Amino acid sequence: MIRLVKGLTDRAGNVAPGSVYPDQMAPIIRHGQDGRELVKARWGMPSPPSVLKTARDPGVTNVRNLSCPHLRRWLGCGHRCLVPVTSFSEPRGKGLGVQWFAPSETQNTMFFAGIETRGWTSLRKVKDGETVDDLYALLTCPPNGKVGRIQPKAMPVIQTRPEEWRAWLDGIRAEELRRPLPDGALSLVEGPV
Repeated sequence: MIRLVKGLTDRAGNVAPGSVYPDQMAPIIRHGQDGRELVKARWGMPSPPSVLKTARDPGVTNVRNLSCPHLRRWLGCGHRCLVPVTSFSEPRGKGLGVQWFAPSETQNTMFFAGIETRGWTSLRKVKDGETVDDLYALLTCPPNGKVGRIQPKAMPVIQTRPEEWRAWLDGIRAEELRRPLPDGALSLVEGPV
């Protein structure tokens, strides 16, 4: 990441390889006080209060509705992030497991476009009590043909070129970025890469 994103400060330390799931910590690239920084954050932005049935907030992992007043405050430049990814999965259906996707060109670096907030106090797990966390969620778009066969609703906004990474972090309108990768850009794989 340090070599790919110019001027990046590493505040994440050693990041172990492995799969990341909602409500877990993962590396993200965000705006810091002194430029871009690599940090660890918890996957799941604060949920809109109107959807919570208890004090527990499981978090919003994917942002589909850019007009949601609750989430709109985090769409500006200062709350944008990139989530490094080598592969991702989508559920095949109840009891059918997941389908994994990876870049067709193995040398391509992928980032999900995301939003983040810092120092949010919430009750994520009752056993842990209230915690204060840096949080993030993924921006989604309509699926391409390959992903759409498995997940017809949406897919993550995936960026593969440095000019896309810079445009997202530096201020392109979210609506302009919400487009799927071309169908040939992803391949089906047996498991995480």
